[in-house]
Amino acid sequence: MTNTSTQATDRRRPTEVSARFARSAWFRQDRFGMFIHWGPYAVPARGEWLRSQEQVSVEDYQFAVDGFGAEDYDPQAWAELAEAAGMKYAVLTAKHHDGFCLFDSALTEYGSMHNGIGRDLVREFLDAFRARGIKVGLYYSLLDWHRPDYPHYGDFIHPERENPAFADHRPDLESYRRYMHGQIKELCTNYGQLDILWFDFSYEGMGPQEWGAQELIDTVRALQPTALIDNRLEADGGGPGSIVTDAPTDYSGDFASPEQLIPVDGICAEDGSPVPWEACITINNNWGYTAGDDLWKSPEQLITKLVECVAKGGNLLLNVGPDPRGRIQPEAVERLHAIGAWLSANGESVHGAGPAGLETPEWGYYTRSGNTLYAHVLRAPIGPLALTGGLDKDSIARISLLADGRELQLCDAWVVKSYPDIPFVQFGEVGHFTYPLADPIDTVVKIELVEAPGAVQPA
Repeated sequence: MTNTSTQATDRRRPTEVSARFARSAWFRQDRFGMFIHWGPYAVPARGEWLRSQEQVSVEDYQFAVDGFGAEDYDPQAWAELAEAAGMKYAVLTAKHHDGFCLFDSALTEYGSMHNGIGRDLVREFLDAFRARGIKVGLYYSLLDWHRPDYPHYGDFIHPERENPAFADHRPDLESYRRYMHGQIKELCTNYGQLDILWFDFSYEGMGPQEWGAQELIDTVRALQPTALIDNRLEADGGGPGSIVTDAPTDYSGDFASPEQLIPVDGICAEDGSPVPWEACITINNNWGYTAGDDLWKSPEQLITKLVECVAKGGNLLLNVGPDPRGRIQPEAVERLHAIGAWLSANGESVHGAGPAGLETPEWGYYTRSGNTLYAHVLRAPIGPLALTGGLDKDSIARISLLADGRELQLCDAWVVKSYPDIPFVQFGEVGHFTYPLADPIDTVVKIELVEAPGAVQPA
Protein backbone atom coordinates (compact mmCIF):
# COMPACT_ATOMS: atom_id res chain seq x y z
CA MET A 1 0.00 0.00 0.00
CA THR A 2 1.32 3.46 -0.84
CA ASN A 3 1.90 6.19 1.71
CA THR A 4 -1.05 8.12 0.30
CA SER A 5 -3.40 5.17 0.91
CA THR A 6 -2.04 4.63 4.41
CA GLN A 7 -2.57 8.27 5.31
CA ALA A 8 -6.12 8.10 4.02
CA THR A 9 -6.76 5.04 6.15
CA ASP A 10 -5.34 6.83 9.18
CA ARG A 11 -7.76 9.72 8.68
CA ARG A 12 -10.69 7.32 8.30
CA ARG A 13 -9.79 5.12 11.23
CA PRO A 14 -12.01 6.54 14.02
CA THR A 15 -15.21 6.47 11.96
CA GLU A 16 -14.38 3.33 9.97
CA VAL A 17 -13.41 1.27 13.03
CA SER A 18 -16.47 2.53 14.88
CA ALA A 19 -18.69 1.51 11.95
CA ARG A 20 -17.14 -1.95 11.81
CA PHE A 21 -17.57 -2.40 15.54
CA ALA A 22 -21.22 -1.38 15.32
CA ARG A 23 -21.75 -3.80 12.42
CA SER A 24 -20.63 -6.68 14.64
CA ALA A 25 -23.06 -5.92 17.49
CA TRP A 26 -25.23 -8.99 16.78
CA PHE A 27 -22.11 -11.15 16.49
CA ARG A 28 -20.86 -10.08 19.91
CA GLN A 29 -24.34 -10.75 21.28
CA ASP A 30 -24.73 -14.24 19.82
CA ARG A 31 -21.27 -15.59 20.78
CA PHE A 32 -21.72 -19.18 19.56
CA GLY A 33 -21.88 -20.55 16.02
CA MET A 34 -21.58 -23.72 13.94
CA PHE A 35 -18.84 -24.18 11.34
CA ILE A 36 -19.51 -26.86 8.70
CA HIS A 37 -16.69 -28.24 6.53
CA TRP A 38 -18.17 -30.45 3.84
CA GLY A 39 -17.10 -31.45 0.36
CA PRO A 40 -15.56 -34.26 -1.74
CA TYR A 41 -12.68 -34.58 0.74
CA ALA A 42 -15.17 -36.39 2.98
CA VAL A 43 -15.01 -39.37 0.58
CA PRO A 44 -11.40 -40.42 1.26
CA ALA A 45 -12.10 -39.36 4.87
CA ARG A 46 -8.58 -38.15 5.58
CA GLY A 47 -9.28 -34.47 6.07
CA GLU A 48 -9.81 -31.47 3.81
CA TRP A 49 -6.05 -30.89 3.32
CA LEU A 50 -5.32 -34.33 1.87
CA ARG A 51 -4.65 -33.02 -1.65
CA SER A 52 -1.88 -30.79 -0.33
CA GLN A 53 -0.54 -33.09 2.37
CA GLU A 54 -0.40 -36.16 0.11
CA GLN A 55 0.26 -34.15 -3.09
CA VAL A 56 -2.72 -35.69 -4.85
CA SER A 57 -3.29 -34.63 -8.47
CA VAL A 58 -6.58 -33.35 -9.84
CA GLU A 59 -6.96 -36.60 -11.79
CA ASP A 60 -6.37 -38.80 -8.76
CA TYR A 61 -8.83 -36.73 -6.73
CA GLN A 62 -11.64 -37.23 -9.23
CA PHE A 63 -12.84 -40.38 -7.45
CA ALA A 64 -13.70 -38.19 -4.45
CA VAL A 65 -15.65 -35.75 -6.62
CA ASP A 66 -17.53 -38.62 -8.26
CA GLY A 67 -18.21 -40.30 -4.92
CA PHE A 68 -19.51 -37.21 -3.15
CA GLY A 69 -23.24 -37.87 -3.34
CA ALA A 70 -24.90 -36.02 -0.43
CA GLU A 71 -27.55 -38.76 -0.44
CA ASP A 72 -28.66 -38.09 3.15
CA TYR A 73 -28.13 -34.32 3.16
CA ASP A 74 -30.88 -32.83 5.32
CA PRO A 75 -30.08 -29.20 6.10
CA GLN A 76 -33.26 -28.94 8.17
CA ALA A 77 -31.81 -31.58 10.51
CA TRP A 78 -28.52 -29.68 10.64
CA ALA A 79 -30.37 -26.47 11.53
CA GLU A 80 -32.41 -28.28 14.18
CA LEU A 81 -29.19 -29.59 15.73
CA ALA A 82 -27.57 -26.14 15.71
CA GLU A 83 -30.64 -24.66 17.37
CA ALA A 84 -30.67 -27.42 20.00
CA ALA A 85 -27.00 -26.69 20.71
CA GLY A 86 -27.72 -23.02 21.38
CA MET A 87 -25.85 -21.89 18.27
CA LYS A 88 -27.05 -18.57 16.89
CA TYR A 89 -25.26 -18.54 13.52
CA ALA A 90 -23.72 -21.03 11.10
CA VAL A 91 -21.06 -20.90 8.38
CA LEU A 92 -20.87 -23.45 5.54
CA THR A 93 -17.92 -24.06 3.21
CA ALA A 94 -19.30 -22.90 -0.14
CA LYS A 95 -15.90 -23.67 -1.69
CA HIS A 96 -12.82 -25.09 0.01
CA HIS A 97 -9.21 -25.23 -1.23
CA ASP A 98 -9.96 -28.12 -3.60
CA GLY A 99 -12.06 -25.71 -5.69
CA PHE A 100 -15.24 -27.80 -5.60
CA CYS A 101 -18.34 -25.59 -5.27
CA LEU A 102 -21.42 -26.46 -3.23
CA PHE A 103 -23.32 -23.65 -4.97
CA ASP A 104 -24.64 -23.00 -8.47
CA SER A 105 -21.92 -21.05 -10.29
CA ALA A 106 -22.09 -19.97 -13.90
CA LEU A 107 -18.29 -19.81 -13.94
CA THR A 108 -17.49 -23.51 -13.44
CA GLU A 109 -18.93 -27.00 -13.72
CA TYR A 110 -16.73 -28.21 -10.86
CA GLY A 111 -19.43 -28.43 -8.25
CA SER A 112 -22.51 -30.10 -6.84
CA MET A 113 -24.69 -29.00 -9.75
CA HIS A 114 -22.65 -31.10 -12.18
CA ASN A 115 -21.06 -34.08 -10.37
CA GLY A 116 -24.22 -36.13 -10.22
CA ILE A 117 -25.84 -34.47 -7.20
CA GLY A 118 -27.62 -31.82 -9.25
CA ARG A 119 -28.43 -29.69 -6.23
CA ASP A 120 -27.46 -26.24 -4.98
CA LEU A 121 -26.36 -27.35 -1.52
CA VAL A 122 -25.63 -23.80 -0.38
CA ARG A 123 -29.13 -22.57 -1.16
CA GLU A 124 -30.68 -25.46 0.74
CA PHE A 125 -28.43 -24.72 3.72
CA LEU A 126 -29.34 -21.03 3.72
CA ASP A 127 -33.07 -21.71 3.44
CA ALA A 128 -33.07 -24.25 6.28
CA PHE A 129 -31.06 -22.19 8.76
CA ARG A 130 -32.85 -18.93 8.00
CA ALA A 131 -36.17 -20.70 8.60
CA ARG A 132 -35.08 -21.36 12.19
CA GLY A 133 -33.91 -17.80 12.75
CA ILE A 134 -30.23 -18.75 12.67
CA LYS A 135 -27.94 -16.22 11.01
CA VAL A 136 -26.01 -17.53 8.02
CA GLY A 137 -22.52 -17.23 6.65
CA LEU A 138 -20.55 -18.68 3.75
CA TYR A 139 -16.92 -19.72 3.79
CA TYR A 140 -15.03 -19.17 0.55
CA SER A 141 -11.43 -20.28 0.05
CA LEU A 142 -9.25 -17.77 -1.72
CA LEU A 143 -7.13 -20.74 -2.80
CA ASP A 144 -8.11 -23.06 -5.63
CA TRP A 145 -6.11 -26.22 -6.32
CA HIS A 146 -8.33 -27.13 -9.27
CA ARG A 147 -7.85 -24.01 -11.39
CA PRO A 148 -5.05 -24.22 -14.00
CA ASP A 149 -4.40 -20.46 -13.67
CA TYR A 150 -3.62 -20.70 -9.93
CA PRO A 151 0.09 -20.97 -8.91
CA HIS A 152 1.31 -24.59 -8.91
CA TYR A 153 5.02 -25.39 -8.88
CA GLY A 154 6.91 -23.62 -6.09
CA ASP A 155 3.75 -22.48 -4.33
CA PHE A 156 3.86 -22.88 -0.57
CA ILE A 157 1.05 -25.45 -0.32
CA HIS A 158 -0.24 -26.41 -3.78
CA PRO A 159 -0.44 -30.20 -4.38
CA GLU A 160 1.87 -29.86 -7.42
CA ARG A 161 4.40 -27.62 -5.66
CA GLU A 162 7.20 -30.21 -6.00
CA ASN A 163 6.11 -31.99 -9.15
CA PRO A 164 8.79 -31.44 -11.86
CA ALA A 165 6.13 -31.93 -14.52
CA PHE A 166 4.83 -28.48 -13.52
CA ALA A 167 8.22 -26.77 -13.35
CA ASP A 168 7.34 -24.69 -16.42
CA HIS A 169 3.82 -23.88 -15.25
CA ARG A 170 3.05 -20.17 -15.30
CA PRO A 171 0.10 -18.91 -13.28
CA ASP A 172 -2.27 -16.29 -14.64
CA LEU A 173 -3.30 -14.32 -11.57
CA GLU A 174 -5.33 -11.81 -13.56
CA SER A 175 -7.43 -14.66 -14.91
CA TYR A 176 -7.75 -16.24 -11.49
CA ARG A 177 -8.80 -12.98 -9.85
CA ARG A 178 -11.56 -12.53 -12.45
CA TYR A 179 -12.84 -16.00 -11.64
CA MET A 180 -12.60 -15.60 -7.86
CA HIS A 181 -14.16 -12.15 -7.80
CA GLY A 182 -16.88 -13.37 -10.13
CA GLN A 183 -17.78 -16.25 -7.83
CA ILE A 184 -17.82 -14.03 -4.75
CA LYS A 185 -20.08 -11.62 -6.64
CA GLU A 186 -22.39 -14.56 -7.39
CA LEU A 187 -22.57 -15.46 -3.69
CA CYS A 188 -23.21 -11.83 -2.76
CA THR A 189 -25.89 -11.40 -5.43
CA ASN A 190 -27.80 -14.66 -5.76
CA TYR A 191 -28.44 -15.77 -2.18
CA GLY A 192 -30.08 -12.91 -0.32
CA GLN A 193 -28.65 -11.23 2.74
CA LEU A 194 -25.57 -12.94 4.13
CA ASP A 195 -24.57 -12.29 7.71
CA ILE A 196 -20.95 -13.44 7.37
CA LEU A 197 -18.48 -13.89 4.53
CA TRP A 198 -15.63 -16.04 5.85
CA PHE A 199 -12.60 -15.84 3.54
CA ASP A 200 -9.65 -18.23 3.93
CA PHE A 201 -6.65 -17.35 3.78
CA SER A 202 -3.47 -15.37 3.00
CA TYR A 203 -0.07 -17.04 3.11
CA GLU A 204 3.50 -16.76 1.84
CA GLY A 205 3.41 -15.41 -1.71
CA MET A 206 -0.37 -15.14 -1.85
CA GLY A 207 -1.89 -12.16 -0.07
CA PRO A 208 -3.90 -8.96 -0.53
CA GLN A 209 -2.18 -7.92 -3.75
CA GLU A 210 -2.65 -11.34 -5.38
CA TRP A 211 -6.30 -11.52 -4.25
CA GLY A 212 -7.09 -7.98 -5.40
CA ALA A 213 -8.28 -7.43 -1.85
CA GLN A 214 -9.15 -3.74 -2.15
CA GLU A 215 -11.33 -4.24 -5.22
CA LEU A 216 -12.87 -7.32 -3.66
CA ILE A 217 -13.77 -5.64 -0.39
CA ASP A 218 -15.28 -2.69 -2.27
CA THR A 219 -17.48 -5.11 -4.21
CA VAL A 220 -18.58 -7.02 -1.12
CA ARG A 221 -19.35 -3.87 0.85
CA ALA A 222 -21.45 -2.57 -2.06
CA LEU A 223 -23.44 -5.81 -2.45
CA GLN A 224 -23.59 -6.96 1.18
CA PRO A 225 -23.10 -3.83 3.32
CA THR A 226 -24.12 -5.48 6.59
CA ALA A 227 -22.19 -8.74 6.18
CA LEU A 228 -19.32 -9.34 8.58
CA ILE A 229 -15.99 -10.24 7.01
CA ASP A 230 -13.11 -12.03 8.72
CA ASN A 231 -9.50 -10.84 8.64
CA ARG A 232 -8.01 -13.42 6.28
CA LEU A 233 -7.84 -11.35 3.13
CA GLU A 234 -4.53 -10.30 4.67
CA ALA A 235 -3.95 -12.81 7.49
CA ASP A 236 -4.29 -16.46 8.49
CA GLY A 237 -5.38 -18.28 11.63
CA GLY A 238 -2.07 -17.61 13.35
CA GLY A 239 -2.08 -13.82 13.34
CA PRO A 240 -4.62 -10.98 13.32
CA GLY A 241 -3.25 -8.72 10.59
CA SER A 242 -3.75 -4.96 10.62
CA ILE A 243 -7.14 -5.12 12.36
CA VAL A 244 -5.28 -4.66 15.66
CA THR A 245 -3.17 -1.70 14.49
CA ASP A 246 -3.74 2.04 14.47
CA ALA A 247 -3.97 1.90 10.67
CA PRO A 248 -6.16 -1.05 9.67
CA THR A 249 -6.58 -1.59 5.96
CA ASP A 250 -10.01 -1.41 4.36
CA TYR A 251 -9.85 -5.19 3.98
CA SER A 252 -8.60 -5.98 7.50
CA GLY A 253 -12.02 -7.36 8.41
CA ASP A 254 -14.66 -6.97 11.09
CA PHE A 255 -13.24 -9.66 13.36
CA ALA A 256 -10.06 -11.64 13.97
CA SER A 257 -10.15 -15.41 13.51
CA PRO A 258 -7.69 -17.32 15.72
CA GLU A 259 -7.71 -21.02 14.80
CA GLN A 260 -7.50 -24.04 17.11
CA LEU A 261 -6.44 -21.79 20.01
CA ILE A 262 -8.17 -19.55 22.54
CA PRO A 263 -6.20 -16.28 22.74
CA VAL A 264 -4.37 -15.98 26.04
CA ASP A 265 -5.72 -12.52 26.88
CA GLY A 266 -8.37 -11.96 24.25
CA ILE A 267 -7.60 -9.57 21.39
CA CYS A 268 -7.29 -5.80 21.61
CA ALA A 269 -6.02 -3.07 19.31
CA GLU A 270 -2.81 -1.17 19.94
CA ASP A 271 -4.80 1.55 21.71
CA GLY A 272 -6.33 -1.02 24.07
CA SER A 273 -9.79 -0.99 22.50
CA PRO A 274 -11.48 -4.39 22.09
CA VAL A 275 -11.31 -6.14 18.72
CA PRO A 276 -14.12 -8.60 17.94
CA TRP A 277 -12.76 -12.11 17.51
CA GLU A 278 -13.92 -15.64 16.96
CA ALA A 279 -11.98 -18.79 17.78
CA CYS A 280 -12.69 -21.45 15.15
CA ILE A 281 -12.27 -24.83 16.81
CA THR A 282 -12.87 -28.42 15.64
CA ILE A 283 -15.04 -30.75 17.71
CA ASN A 284 -12.44 -33.51 17.24
CA ASN A 285 -9.08 -32.82 15.56
CA ASN A 286 -10.02 -32.36 11.90
CA TRP A 287 -12.20 -29.95 9.96
CA GLY A 288 -13.40 -32.29 7.22
CA TYR A 289 -14.76 -35.77 7.92
CA THR A 290 -11.90 -38.03 9.00
CA ALA A 291 -12.91 -41.61 9.68
CA GLY A 292 -10.01 -42.40 12.01
CA ASP A 293 -10.28 -39.30 14.17
CA ASP A 294 -11.84 -40.38 17.46
CA LEU A 295 -10.18 -37.71 19.60
CA TRP A 296 -13.41 -35.94 20.44
CA LYS A 297 -13.35 -32.98 22.80
CA SER A 298 -15.55 -33.66 25.80
CA PRO A 299 -18.79 -31.75 26.40
CA GLU A 300 -17.24 -30.37 29.59
CA GLN A 301 -14.24 -29.02 27.70
CA LEU A 302 -16.36 -27.48 24.97
CA ILE A 303 -18.68 -25.77 27.45
CA THR A 304 -15.86 -24.30 29.51
CA LYS A 305 -13.99 -23.16 26.38
CA LEU A 306 -17.11 -21.41 25.14
CA VAL A 307 -17.28 -19.62 28.48
CA GLU A 308 -13.59 -18.75 28.27
CA CYS A 309 -14.12 -17.17 24.84
CA VAL A 310 -16.98 -15.03 26.13
CA ALA A 311 -15.04 -14.01 29.26
CA LYS A 312 -12.22 -12.81 27.00
CA GLY A 313 -14.51 -10.92 24.64
CA GLY A 314 -14.72 -13.49 21.85
CA ASN A 315 -16.95 -15.99 20.08
CA LEU A 316 -16.66 -19.73 19.54
CA LEU A 317 -17.25 -21.15 16.05
CA LEU A 318 -17.41 -24.91 16.61
CA ASN A 319 -16.87 -27.13 13.58
CA VAL A 320 -18.58 -30.32 12.48
CA GLY A 321 -17.50 -32.34 9.43
CA PRO A 322 -20.39 -34.36 7.94
CA ASP A 323 -19.64 -37.61 6.11
CA PRO A 324 -19.99 -37.89 2.28
CA ARG A 325 -23.71 -38.63 2.56
CA GLY A 326 -24.30 -35.53 4.70
CA ARG A 327 -24.60 -37.19 8.11
CA ILE A 328 -23.12 -35.54 11.19
CA GLN A 329 -21.40 -38.13 13.36
CA PRO A 330 -23.26 -39.36 16.48
CA GLU A 331 -20.35 -38.31 18.69
CA ALA A 332 -20.72 -34.73 17.48
CA VAL A 333 -24.49 -34.81 17.87
CA GLU A 334 -24.15 -36.05 21.45
CA ARG A 335 -21.77 -33.23 22.34
CA LEU A 336 -23.87 -30.53 20.73
CA HIS A 337 -26.94 -31.67 22.63
CA ALA A 338 -24.95 -31.60 25.89
CA ILE A 339 -23.82 -28.02 25.22
CA GLY A 340 -27.40 -27.07 24.40
CA ALA A 341 -28.71 -28.59 27.63
CA TRP A 342 -26.22 -26.52 29.65
CA LEU A 343 -27.06 -23.37 27.70
CA SER A 344 -30.79 -23.89 28.17
CA ALA A 345 -30.21 -23.31 31.88
CA ASN A 346 -27.28 -20.90 31.75
CA GLY A 347 -27.50 -19.21 28.34
CA GLU A 348 -27.90 -15.67 29.60
CA SER A 349 -24.34 -15.84 30.95
CA VAL A 350 -23.11 -16.46 27.37
CA HIS A 351 -25.56 -14.96 24.87
CA GLY A 352 -25.43 -11.21 25.26
CA ALA A 353 -22.56 -11.39 27.74
CA GLY A 354 -18.91 -10.41 27.54
CA PRO A 355 -15.90 -9.57 29.71
CA ALA A 356 -16.63 -8.57 33.28
CA GLY A 357 -13.87 -6.02 33.73
CA LEU A 358 -12.53 -8.03 36.69
CA GLU A 359 -9.41 -10.09 37.14
CA THR A 360 -9.83 -13.76 36.25
CA PRO A 361 -10.42 -15.81 39.43
CA GLU A 362 -8.55 -19.04 40.12
CA TRP A 363 -11.77 -21.08 40.22
CA GLY A 364 -13.14 -20.15 36.78
CA TYR A 365 -14.31 -17.09 34.86
CA TYR A 366 -16.55 -14.06 35.13
CA THR A 367 -18.82 -12.86 32.35
CA ARG A 368 -21.04 -9.83 32.43
CA SER A 369 -24.18 -8.47 30.84
CA GLY A 370 -25.07 -4.92 31.77
CA ASN A 371 -25.36 -4.69 35.54
CA THR A 372 -25.21 -8.44 36.12
CA LEU A 373 -22.10 -10.53 36.71
CA TYR A 374 -21.94 -14.26 36.18
CA ALA A 375 -19.42 -16.28 38.18
CA HIS A 376 -18.64 -19.48 36.26
CA VAL A 377 -17.42 -21.80 38.99
CA LEU A 378 -15.43 -24.61 37.38
CA ARG A 379 -13.60 -25.81 40.51
CA ALA A 380 -15.38 -26.35 43.80
CA PRO A 381 -14.08 -24.43 46.81
CA ILE A 382 -13.46 -25.70 50.31
CA GLY A 383 -15.96 -23.75 52.36
CA PRO A 384 -17.42 -20.57 50.82
CA LEU A 385 -16.37 -19.25 47.41
CA ALA A 386 -14.16 -16.15 47.36
CA LEU A 387 -15.46 -13.72 44.75
CA THR A 388 -12.00 -12.43 43.98
CA GLY A 389 -11.01 -10.22 41.07
CA GLY A 390 -11.85 -6.76 42.44
CA LEU A 391 -15.56 -7.08 43.21
CA ASP A 392 -16.78 -4.73 45.96
CA LYS A 393 -19.13 -6.55 48.33
CA ASP A 394 -21.15 -3.35 48.85
CA SER A 395 -22.04 -3.35 45.14
CA ILE A 396 -23.84 -6.70 45.37
CA ALA A 397 -27.64 -6.51 45.48
CA ARG A 398 -28.55 -10.17 45.08
CA ILE A 399 -26.86 -13.52 44.45
CA SER A 400 -28.53 -16.64 43.06
CA LEU A 401 -27.88 -19.80 41.09
CA LEU A 402 -28.62 -19.00 37.48
CA ALA A 403 -29.89 -22.47 36.59
CA ASP A 404 -32.76 -22.58 39.09
CA GLY A 405 -32.95 -19.10 40.64
CA ARG A 406 -32.18 -20.33 44.17
CA GLU A 407 -30.98 -17.38 46.23
CA LEU A 408 -27.56 -17.60 47.84
CA GLN A 409 -26.13 -15.50 50.62
CA LEU A 410 -22.87 -13.81 51.36
CA CYS A 411 -20.87 -15.54 54.04
CA ASP A 412 -20.01 -13.76 57.27
CA ALA A 413 -18.80 -16.84 59.15
CA TRP A 414 -15.65 -16.79 61.23
CA VAL A 415 -13.61 -18.44 58.44
CA VAL A 416 -13.67 -15.28 56.28
CA LYS A 417 -12.77 -12.73 58.97
CA SER A 418 -9.21 -12.41 57.65
CA TYR A 419 -10.55 -11.14 54.28
CA PRO A 420 -12.76 -8.14 55.08
CA ASP A 421 -12.58 -6.71 51.54
CA ILE A 422 -13.43 -9.91 49.65
CA PRO A 423 -17.04 -11.08 49.31
CA PHE A 424 -17.59 -14.81 49.88
CA VAL A 425 -20.68 -16.69 48.77
CA GLN A 426 -21.83 -19.86 50.52
CA PHE A 427 -23.60 -22.73 48.76
CA GLY A 428 -25.56 -23.98 51.76
CA GLU A 429 -26.93 -22.94 55.14
CA VAL A 430 -23.68 -23.20 57.10
CA GLY A 431 -21.06 -20.73 55.97
CA HIS A 432 -17.97 -22.77 56.77
CA PHE A 433 -19.31 -26.08 55.39
CA THR A 434 -18.27 -27.45 52.02
CA TYR A 435 -21.07 -28.26 49.57
CA PRO A 436 -20.93 -29.92 46.14
CA LEU A 437 -21.39 -27.67 43.15
CA ALA A 438 -24.87 -27.77 41.66
CA ASP A 439 -23.34 -28.40 38.22
CA PRO A 440 -19.96 -30.14 38.20
CA ILE A 441 -19.22 -28.78 34.71
CA ASP A 442 -19.91 -25.10 35.38
CA THR A 443 -22.07 -23.78 38.19
CA VAL A 444 -23.09 -20.25 37.28
CA VAL A 445 -23.66 -17.81 40.12
CA LYS A 446 -25.69 -14.78 39.08
CA ILE A 447 -24.58 -11.60 40.84
CA GLU A 448 -26.92 -8.64 40.44
CA LEU A 449 -25.18 -5.37 41.20
CA VAL A 450 -26.30 -2.15 42.76
CA GLU A 451 -23.91 -0.44 40.39
CA ALA A 452 -21.26 -1.65 37.94
CA PRO A 453 -17.89 -2.59 39.45
CA GLY A 454 -16.04 -0.55 36.84
CA ALA A 455 -16.33 1.33 33.61
CA VAL A 456 -15.39 -1.63 31.41
CA GLN A 457 -18.30 -2.82 29.26
CA PRO A 458 -18.65 -6.19 27.53
CA ALA A 459 -16.72 -6.30 24.26
